[in-house]
Order: sequence, then C-alpha cells, then structure tokens
Amino acid sequence: MIVQDKPYPGIGRVVDIFGEWLKHRRELREMREMDTANFGRIASELRMSAAELEALVRRGPHAADELPKMLAALGIDLEDLARTEPLVLRDMERVCAICSHKRECNHDLAAGTAAAHYEEYCANAPTIDGLGQRVSR
Repeated sequence: MIVQDKPYPGIGRVVDIFGEWLKHRRELREMREMDTANFGRIASELRMSAAELEALVRRGPHAADELPKMLAALGIDLEDLARTEPLVLRDMERVCAICSHKRECNHDLAAGTAAAHYEEYCANAPTIDGLGQRVSR
C-alpha cells in the first residue's frame, strides 16, 4: 500500500492561500500602527510618496507578478535587466504593482498575445520600448 505525503493537495493550497492572506492582514495592521513620520521617512527613502507606499502595501506581495511574465513574453531577460538597470526594474515593479489593467494583462499573457497588445494598456510600455530589447512582433 502506498501512502501519499499529501492526500488532499487542494486543502494544502487553501491553507497556503489563507496563510498568505493572514500575513498580508498583519502587514496592513503594522502599517496602520506606524506613526506617519516613520512611514513618510520610509516612503521617502524608497523615493515615493506615502500614498504610493500605502497603495503598494495594500496590493500585497504578489502585486507585480505579471512583470516577469511580460518581460519574458517580450524577450527581455529579467536577470540581465536587474543587473544592468536595477532602478529601472524597481520602478517597473512599482508601476506594475499599482496597475489597474491586471485582467487584460493576465488574459494576454495566458493567451500568448501579450507582445501584440501590451502597448494598449501597459503603463510600463514606454519604458519597455525604451529598453530597445523588445523582440519584433
């Protein structure tokens, strides 16, 4: 008889999602408890406004998960970009995290049509085009 390590893989995924949600709620609570001077200082050190930092924290740690996928779809090497243009990449992550076109982006990424359509909705399109590394469509 074979004993499975994870007899209910769906349950494990639900537990993981719930754990991530709890962690995010804890981070939001910590942010609310922080005094405005410290929060403003942290935002300033990150070269963003306190409102931008708050929006990023509210979106959670996976808010920019689409960016690596988009860069790959466009033939841009993420590791190379991180090495040669770390500040540009950080700004692109910030822009992606606060984007309001996630549904379109994820749809195009899943359909394999991101390279043909990203310029229609992606706020990072001008930066991506400026990199000069985009593969021709």
